[in-house]
Amino acid sequence: MTARQILLALAAGLLAAFSASPSTAQDYPAHAVRIVVPFGAGGPADVAARLIGQALQERFGQPFVVENRTGAGGVIGTVEAAKSPADGYTLLMMSNTQTANESLLTPEQRKYDLMRDLAPIAPVNYSDLVIVVNPQVPAKTLAEFIALAKAQPGKLNYASSGQGTPYHMAGELFKAMAGIDLVHVPYRNSGEARSGVIGGQVQMMIDAVPAMAPNIGENQVRALATTGKQRSAVLPNVPTAGEAGVPGYEATIWLGLMAPAGTPKPVIDKLNSAVNALVKRPDIVKLWTEQGAVPMSMTSEEFDKFLRGDIVKWADVVKKFSKS
Repeated sequence: MTARQILLALAAGLLAAFSASPSTAQDYPAHAVRIVVPFGAGGPADVAARLIGQALQERFGQPFVVENRTGAGGVIGTVEAAKSPADGYTLLMMSNTQTANESLLTPEQRKYDLMRDLAPIAPVNYSDLVIVVNPQVPAKTLAEFIALAKAQPGKLNYASSGQGTPYHMAGELFKAMAGIDLVHVPYRNSGEARSGVIGGQVQMMIDAVPAMAPNIGENQVRALATTGKQRSAVLPNVPTAGEAGVPGYEATIWLGLMAPAGTPKPVIDKLNSAVNALVKRPDIVKLWTEQGAVPMSMTSEEFDKFLRGDIVKWADVVKKFSKS
């Protein structure tokens, strides 16, 4: 091949590269898209993924299929998404589990780097958590539970849906700020953890308000405090942890969408625009408000900055509870 032929081939390749992304975005999606959820069915991420997936399907006319790939504290599903083709046809519904895992797990344990291997699309929503105990626990208030735990260091336990999940991190932060020693009991998913505290296998759990509110209403668990700055509209009679004896304590679970790194920017932008429009839909806002969830809306660049800040935040929390 002559030098001129090589230059022409390179020019053709560059032209194809520059023209591929807009064409891809214009035609996208041309077939089914899967949303990998690295958590169990019935949890906040799974429920949100199915709602958003259905709304995206209505908008684009192509199926958005939810695929639960659970295990290893969200690592298995995250790796599955990170290693998928960067074409917009695999998305990841993630949470602060992924940002916490950046400092909680080693790179060898994670097998991925969040901000290197995945591209931010958009956040979805956030919700406060609620601290609950099995009804057989004698504590009626958060202050009484803290006193009970201090009287029996290492004797009481709390459930979570796995290491690194927002519920685990919230529990460790609570332990550190309340000055108590509780034993962490990780379950495979939120449903099993919830069953554990309802059945009395564990004494306490911190769970998302939308998920736990029905169990509180049926008196299957006793709510001691919520974890937001203000009281939850869903549980207005339950004090915040700050009101109940742990000033400054705050924890939430938020959800968002990412795609494999290298996904064309026009596709990312198209999905970002669609998700931001969907989370503002009156019917979705109403549904989430009734459940105690708050919509989030950002550009992909703003979400990138948010994720990097959250990684730093949880790194500080990990240091705090590791020292304690």
